[in-house]
Amino acid sequence: MARSARVSRKTRETEVACEVDLDGAGATDVSTGVGFLDHMLELFGRHGMLGLTIKATGDVEVDSHHTVEDVGIVLGRAVSDALGERKGIRRFGFASVPMDEALAEVSVDVSGRGRAELFGEVPAGAPLAPSLLEGFLEAFAANAGVTLHAEVRRGRDAHHVIEAVFKALARALRQAVSTDPREDGVPSTKGVL
Repeated sequence: MARSARVSRKTRETEVACEVDLDGAGATDVSTGVGFLDHMLELFGRHGMLGLTIKATGDVEVDSHHTVEDVGIVLGRAVSDALGERKGIRRFGFASVPMDEALAEVSVDVSGRGRAELFGEVPAGAPLAPSLLEGFLEAFAANAGVTLHAEVRRGRDAHHVIEAVFKALARALRQAVSTDPREDGVPSTKGVL
């Protein structure tokens, strides 16, 4: 059964289209108009072993806030749709990723309850403002139905810190959405996620 989805969203501020294949090979085609976000999404697809296509246009002449948030919303919805009833998944994932002097850890629960928590400090001079990183994580988690905790353990270079967060999220999500041959239902005592 294919675990893929296509989702789009159009507002007065942005237009975003996303295709996700949870069982992909890490191939990406990303263009959002926000160069650093493109870089992060490319490595998210690669380290998550997703098939990932995202095309976005937005009012980046104002700033990148709307585009970053709306990409998080659409990507989250696509992941949720691709998961379907969430049967047979491992549900939980964890990754700790070093990026030179930086270290980030992400824990994921594909619970159906979307929530993101970002702990630690993103150093000054980040190519993606810490508030935008947090906004992206919140939008993605809320729309994917995923609880995620991201912790910046250390780091001096803001680029490295944010990259470590995205790579850790990708690898934790990859683990959580992978199928478990011993699980034929939903991994919950409630019977639903």
